[in-house]
Amino acid sequence: MEKKVEVVIATHKKYKMPTDDLYLPIHVGAELNKDKDLGYQKDNVGDNISDKNDRYSELTALYWAWKHVDAEYIGLAHYRRHFGGKNYHHGKDRLNWLVTKAELEPMLNNYDVILPRKRRYYIETLYSHYKHTHYSNQLDVTSDIIKEKYPEYADTYEKVINKTSGYMFNMVIMRKDLLDAYCTWLFDILFELEKRLGTQNLDAFQQRFYGRVSEIIFNVWLEKQFENGVIDKKRVKELPIVYVEGVNWWKKGTAFLKAKFFNKKYENSF
Repeated sequence: MEKKVEVVIATHKKYKMPTDDLYLPIHVGAELNKDKDLGYQKDNVGDNISDKNDRYSELTALYWAWKHVDAEYIGLAHYRRHFGGKNYHHGKDRLNWLVTKAELEPMLNNYDVILPRKRRYYIETLYSHYKHTHYSNQLDVTSDIIKEKYPEYADTYEKVINKTSGYMFNMVIMRKDLLDAYCTWLFDILFELEKRLGTQNLDAFQQRFYGRVSEIIFNVWLEKQFENGVIDKKRVKELPIVYVEGVNWWKKGTAFLKAKFFNKKYENSF
């Protein structure tokens, strides 16, 4: 029987997980680590792109969920980042801050898309921030591909990358038909991008750029759905992000400023 909603949690290691049956932990990159068994659903079962995890990050979990999860709504979260619920910021155990199935299911009667709160860069556009922290040619080639394969998205792409805010982390909970449309579009673009750019001889952190490009172009896809009337903005809800381990905002802010003013590329996640 089809579930109302299921949220997969991308993880590459054993970690404390929510017990609510809303969630399904996914061992990402299982194909690259066949000797490791975390006790979670592996992303190398059935139709999968598990062997791309060192480049695609949590997108291998999204791809697996797209192909295998049977639910009206499908979502993606991370082992360290989740959607917050009514208990957000209540109590010491941050896992208790997460949205629950009992909270989420009624919400989905009124919303088609659930997103994490927008990330705002204020002094940076999405493009300039990416250029300072990663490598802008990755977005430039992506733009070329969009112009070739999906020319109707070209203007929307330019509009989005010049904004100073966007939905990041590849976190989303979406109606299944919308997720199918998004993933069909997304992976068509990323697979072509991979043909053109490969790994670019980057370090392990920077070579995961396919997952980072998708963070940007998700906003392009979403904005186009708004423009076309496919998704009504009134049926989109933002939830807070729960950082299970907390965030060192000083370190994060310092790295942001170094990237902005000294072109110091990011070397790790924060």
